[in-house]
Amino acid sequence: MSTNDKKRPSGAGPMEIFWTVVPKIPLILKVILLHLLGRSESAQYLDLRSDVTISVLRSMLSPAKSRSVSEVQDMTLRDPGVKGKMWVSTMASQVPPEEGIRDALFAAIDALSGPDQKGAPPLAVPDIVPVEAEWTGYRAAATKDSKPPAIPEEDKYRELVKECTSATTILYLHGGAFYLCDPATHRPLVAKLARLTGGRAYSVRYRLAPQHPFPAALLDALVSYFTLVYPPPGAAHAPVAPADLVLAGDSAGGNLCLALLRVLLELRRQDRKVAWFGAARAVPLPAAAAALSPWVDLVQSMPSLARNGRWDYLPPPRLLSRAHQPPADALWPAGDPPRRHVYVDDAYMLHPLGSLQLGPRRGGGWEGAPPVYVCCGWECLQDEDRYLVSRLAQDGVTVVFEEFQAMPHVFAAMIPHSAEARRCVDGLAGFIKTACRDPKNIQPSYKMIKAKTLEEVDIDVDQLTDFTEADVRDMALHVVSEEQPPLPDVPAKL
Repeated sequence: MSTNDKKRPSGAGPMEIFWTVVPKIPLILKVILLHLLGRSESAQYLDLRSDVTISVLRSMLSPAKSRSVSEVQDMTLRDPGVKGKMWVSTMASQVPPEEGIRDALFAAIDALSGPDQKGAPPLAVPDIVPVEAEWTGYRAAATKDSKPPAIPEEDKYRELVKECTSATTILYLHGGAFYLCDPATHRPLVAKLARLTGGRAYSVRYRLAPQHPFPAALLDALVSYFTLVYPPPGAAHAPVAPADLVLAGDSAGGNLCLALLRVLLELRRQDRKVAWFGAARAVPLPAAAAALSPWVDLVQSMPSLARNGRWDYLPPPRLLSRAHQPPADALWPAGDPPRRHVYVDDAYMLHPLGSLQLGPRRGGGWEGAPPVYVCCGWECLQDEDRYLVSRLAQDGVTVVFEEFQAMPHVFAAMIPHSAEARRCVDGLAGFIKTACRDPKNIQPSYKMIKAKTLEEVDIDVDQLTDFTEADVRDMALHVVSEEQPPLPDVPAKL
């Protein structure tokens, strides 16, 4: 089913971009000078363009005057339009006549709940709604300036499928801290993955927080998965074989990707069938899952959040700090009483479908999962990503882990020109292709990729993390249970 009901605001104009950049000129000049003189630590690892980009991003994401949630959200929802060598066809899932899909999700939430949720107020039950997504594929005959033809969305989809050389399908969940961004912001990355795999991507426009807290986005992800595997009547696409389907996402979308995988695993443990458009459907597993810089630790409790600030552009870890809240507006604070976390109710901040580093070791862990790809840099989320990889490996999952020296959060999207970003996307696309075409050839791999040279160095999986399960839980509980003194801002690294 196509949709044009939701008109996205248009992208920023030239003058808006100009006035955004002008105040950063002194910073840009200083970064350039220190880089050329070899006086900055980053110059050892980064090309000049990447060094400038990361410094400017860091400055923009830690402004002297904070903006309201509504203002920041609106800025990231502007659609620059489709242009270049990509097909984009916007569709929306249908709402099933049954409530089985939502019942299944809450059965998984209940089964994975722990002592932190005991006696907690019940979660708000999200409606099952039509979920938009952008089918994305390669458009070979287009130029870099080509605009899409003025044809119906279904016709765009048919043209997209004609150019696919494989059945590979990527269900992509964009990042943005659960309250920012949109498939439109991630089109270049998603289109590149579609081109390199020869397949297509289904980039989901899930509901954003704080308007729609957990588990609304996760429900949208589950609905999208079932929509692909079991198309509703009248859908433009044929059923996608689970062996051709890979879950993928970055940052918060990486969290959703892995949370969706955890839901699927739990439903299979329950041997649960899902009522879906008149049939009781089994719950299949995808061929694989892939997460770029996944946000694992929702409560920001692990040391690298502060330690690695000099390599990253992410703001200091003060999400739960009452001293550093954005100006109040129509969206935030949210909840009655107001919750502390933008995405999730207070009692569920440590639920294993949100804080993925937590959860039972056996009987509700990652056992039985398909191969998983994880990448990160020397970023603020390094500790939690390394710990997640260690947990996956201990639970018997085949993991391909790549850590890129000196790279920031989701560098594949933020500095796509860099050799490291190209290597990352090529590696991810290769993993996806192998998972769908020859999964037995995926072997566990743990590599550090050196900056500039792209030399690969083996990492001992047993040395990925120094943190025990008890350490990780204690750190998370400490942050949640106490109001911490605000951490010092990390200054721009020059």
